[in-house]
Amino acid sequence: MKPVLALIGRPNVGKSTLFNQITKSRNALVADIPGLTRDRQYGDATYENKSFIVVDTGGIGESEGGIDAYMAEQSKTAIEEADIILFVVDARAGLLASDEQIARDLRTLGKKVHLVANKVDGVHAEAAVSEFFKLGLGEPHHVAASHGRGVQQLLEDVLIELPEDVPIDEQEHIKGLRLAVIGRPNVGKSTLVNRLLGEERVVVFDMPGTTRDSIYIPYERQGKQYTLIDTAGVRRRGRVNEMIEKFSVVKTLQAIKDAHVVVVVLDAREGIVEQDLHLLGFALEAGRAIVIAINKWDGMSDYDRSQVKEAMERRFDFIPWARIHLISALHGTGVGDLYPSIHRAYESAFTKIPTPKLTKILEDAVEQHQPPMVSGRRIKLRYAHMGGLNPPLIVIHGNQTDHVPAAYKRYLENVFRKVFKLEGTPIQIEFKAGANPFEGRRTQVDPRVADRKRRFVQKFKKMDKKRR
Repeated sequence: MKPVLALIGRPNVGKSTLFNQITKSRNALVADIPGLTRDRQYGDATYENKSFIVVDTGGIGESEGGIDAYMAEQSKTAIEEADIILFVVDARAGLLASDEQIARDLRTLGKKVHLVANKVDGVHAEAAVSEFFKLGLGEPHHVAASHGRGVQQLLEDVLIELPEDVPIDEQEHIKGLRLAVIGRPNVGKSTLVNRLLGEERVVVFDMPGTTRDSIYIPYERQGKQYTLIDTAGVRRRGRVNEMIEKFSVVKTLQAIKDAHVVVVVLDAREGIVEQDLHLLGFALEAGRAIVIAINKWDGMSDYDRSQVKEAMERRFDFIPWARIHLISALHGTGVGDLYPSIHRAYESAFTKIPTPKLTKILEDAVEQHQPPMVSGRRIKLRYAHMGGLNPPLIVIHGNQTDHVPAAYKRYLENVFRKVFKLEGTPIQIEFKAGANPFEGRRTQVDPRVADRKRRFVQKFKKMDKKRR
């Protein structure tokens, strides 16, 4: 087991900035706004052949009500998991009562706690941190996380007792099937994530925009490895005003591209709105396998349910291959049925089809329904092969392929999908025309042949004049 290093402290002391410095990434959102981080963010890190896990947490000690209480619970869970705790304080703000309360709680745990005085740049470090000695946690480590100053020395002092390990790949934490959960704000994404994991892993609160970052959560289920990605809700562009929310949207779109399968969560009680279709469209453009989950299905009247089903048939006609599940993330109804559809979509997205088999299906499809004529010539499709996975890319070679109409392309896509039973994933078809080897080359005519042709033309003209 890798050792776990948790970053604990008040809001806005620089924990996320330090997290990014240690993991050498930009996985944690950073801004000069208290309470930006709300969920536990995990990251892999190495230092001098020592590998460990870093946990970024939300601020604690400011309030015990509302969403702050949920953030504090997340931080306490991280403390319980940690082998080493970095208690981060703000050297510029000085010692506050909440710092003292956190220090009292940490001293009772019996774990290794290192005091980290951040933001020492621009101040006299020794004088600024002198008051923190009264916390009873030893000599503070001086760092300026925003500039990376003192971070290496901090890791050297903190990790001195850890055994050496083989360096790991920076993406090793993204194991197995990567599953992103996306949707509009407050549709129940985090509730679904917790239900899938079987624990209160991310903050759930009855307020739109609770999740601000994309949280990558590796876990194992029935012997299979997964990485579950909880994302921030995406609203219409015209309603996204705060800079933080814009960063959150970018992180969500990145998570879609990182994922193998995307679960799109919709709110049954609000109906299917345009923003839901926009999110589906982005997942399709990224070529990701899709599973649709209609959440908050419990407690609805029969009339409301019939209205939602009618809307589903009408508005999801452009993705008939995507599985739709009616669930209640809060009570767990139908959540277990998501996994078979997720696996089918994943397997379809990574299906490898041999070239002879693809070509045979193409020939049968063309024989059953010929391509149209172009300028009096029939479009010819000769053979097909796989050009990529996730999504499956089928490359078809032939003549005049630039003129293949969209309707015929859809016909071929439906044939391939039906024959190879590709479910839950888009299919991309790319046409390639064979190059004409004589294009741009002029035929060199023998002079004797050219002279014979000229005399024949002259003779033909004279005969034509006599007939007239």
